[in-house]
Order: sequence, then structure tokens, then C-alpha cells
Amino acid sequence: MDMKRRIHLELRNRTPSDVKDLVLDNCRSNEGRIEGLTDEFEELEFLSTINVGLTTVAHLPKLNKLKKLELSDNRISGGLEVLAEKCPNLTHLNLSGNKIKDLSTIEPLKELGTLKSLDLFNCEVTNLNEYRDNVFKLLPQLTYLDGYDKDDKEASDSDAEVYAEGLDDDEDDEDDVDEEDYDEDAAPGDEEEGDDDEEENEEEEEEDLSGEEEEEEDVNDRDVDDDDEEQEERGQKRKRDLDEEGEDDEED
Repeated sequence: MDMKRRIHLELRNRTPSDVKDLVLDNCRSNEGRIEGLTDEFEELEFLSTINVGLTTVAHLPKLNKLKKLELSDNRISGGLEVLAEKCPNLTHLNLSGNKIKDLSTIEPLKELGTLKSLDLFNCEVTNLNEYRDNVFKLLPQLTYLDGYDKDDKEASDSDAEVYAEGLDDDEDDEDDVDEEDYDEDAAPGDEEEGDDDEEENEEEEEEDLSGEEEEEEDVNDRDVDDDDEEQEERGQKRKRDLDEEGEDDEED
């Protein structure tokens, strides 16, 4: 799904000015640029574009209220100077997994006076000698680099989970989509009721069959009894006939 369509879907009948959190992870950017995002998103505070193939942030609109920007797992190698102009109040920036090789690439970030946390995990720049010390010197406004402060103390829970709020909101939106796409005809309980009805029908059929078998057995028993009675009557008649013949012989 391309980025423009993803943004359209994420709006969910809202206007851009109603959106505070926007997650566009894993969609496709056109020629490595941000598309479909305009300065109409004036209330946007959290933007996540993980793994969308970005090579530049030059087309980022003016987002004065944006505080948290997630750009990890892209192909950005420079051009970060636009962030100070486009997102002047940015406090958290994640550039992990990009093609940032030297300190000069991140030097423009010093213009972001409110920047508190910067992540550069899996970037080549992290392999430089005295990487952490040099970044803190270059960007004195930073409190945390890669989740730790100057004294190697881990960021507090509230800072370590700064992106969770936006991600949670996105998950809620996905739940809403599931509910919208949910087939009411297959609502919970319908299938179970159908199974119950089917079981009841099977039980009734079994009862009917057993009843028919019992009735057939009764008929057979009656037929046997009738045959026995008939044979007994014939035997008694034969005996009477023989007795009568004997009496006739005696008279003669």
C-alpha cells in the first residue's frame, strides 16, 4: 500500500487537523519521499514512518506541534537540516537503522533546541571512536542518546516508551477496522447456535429411528405370537378330529 492511500485510510473520516498520532509503518513511499502528508496536519504530535523506504525528509510538511518522529529502518543518509524548520518543537527523534555514517550528518540537529532524545542504533556512525561523548558534545541539548544519558543511566520508563502512545493508538484504530469489517451475519454465538441446532436435529433423528425400530420389533413380536396361537389352534383341532375318528371306530 502506498503512503498516500495509507494516510487516507488512517484518517477514517477525520479531518487532518483532528489527527494527533499518525502511524504509516511498512507502507511504500514514492521515490523515497514522504507523500500525502500536508501542513493541514497542524495538530500532529507523533509521526511514525518505520520501514517505508525513505531516502529524504525534504518533503516533510510544516508540523509545528510534532514532538516525536520515528524514522527508523529507512535509507536516510543526510538532509536533516530541514527538521529544524519543519519540526521546530521536536523532542524525540529515532533514526535507527539508517545510512548515517558520520557526525557531520547529524550536526544540523543542534538547531533543534528542544530535542531531548536521539536514537542511532544500527547506524554506521555508532562505530566511531568516542561516539557517545562526541554526540553529546555536538548536541548539548540531548538528555538521552540511544536510550541512555551521559552517565550511562537508562532513560526513565516515560521516556523509554515515548513511542508507545502513538503505537497503541494505531492498534486501537486497527481494532476499529476489524470491527467495521466484521460480518454481522457471522456474529459470535450464531455459529454455536447453528451447531446446537444441528446436534438437536441429530438427536431427534436418532430418537425417531429408535422409535421406529421399537415399533417394528413390537410388530414382529405380535406376528410371532399370532403364528403360535394359530399353530396351537390347528393342533387342538387335529386332536379333536382324531378323537372323533376313534369314537367312530369303537361304535363300528
